[in-house]
Amino acid sequence: MNSQPPRKGARIDITGLTKLFETARGTVQAISGIDLKVEPGEFLCIVGPSGCGKSTLLRILAGLEKQSSGKIDIDTAGWKIENAMVFQESGLFPWMSVEENIGFGLMTRGVSAAERAPRVEAAMKLVGLTQFRRHFPNQLSGGMRQRGAIARAFVTDPAVLLMDEPFAALDAQNRTILQEELVRIWEATGKTVVYITHSIDEALFLGDRAVVMTAHPGRIKEIIDIPFPHPRNLMELSVTPLFGELKMKIWRVLEDEVNRARAGEDAA
Repeated sequence: MNSQPPRKGARIDITGLTKLFETARGTVQAISGIDLKVEPGEFLCIVGPSGCGKSTLLRILAGLEKQSSGKIDIDTAGWKIENAMVFQESGLFPWMSVEENIGFGLMTRGVSAAERAPRVEAAMKLVGLTQFRRHFPNQLSGGMRQRGAIARAFVTDPAVLLMDEPFAALDAQNRTILQEELVRIWEATGKTVVYITHSIDEALFLGDRAVVMTAHPGRIKEIIDIPFPHPRNLMELSVTPLFGELKMKIWRVLEDEVNRARAGEDAA
């Protein structure tokens, strides 16, 4: 086995990031004045109330939205692919097999079949889908489809992995299994990960730091270090006193914002 540490992902430097949307009811400010640095190989979790702009921030990082003002610098340090994104729904093409879905991004980038094959094989092995290579998405469980989505993102070898609540729709058991799987893969590959979640538990299970955002418009309220060492056993971690203390700390930071978001919904 290769004992060399994994190559680290990209460094991200966000300065003064703001996003405005024009709607029939006027201008809506989704996020305002975001300043954030993400270190190479860091697993950063972002939590906040619904509508706080978490997903907007991630879409801007992915290049799917354009900021209204502010700057993003991503130092890929020689990585060929800057980022890949995993959504809440797997987005697998129903007419393609698992193997074809995972290799699709490589095919669209012009990677030859000879080079694609071993990379797809390694990605399937990474997420435990090798024996399901010929299956179609409708033949897979929700958890297996998300494994396919993660493999499709990893196979392109991006410097940054962007994840927008990828396990939110899964049952508790599958969510825990895939959280552990994701931590294992991240530890093995050294990617920089920016992960959106509503769950404080999930942020503590996965992250090196948790960014807590305010209610709309989204600003950074506090950034909390998560000191748990790796490798992590998520079930053992959840019963430690420190886990409970950090969970309460994040909730206290978040509580006012959740209540403010609910009050805004009631007034709308």
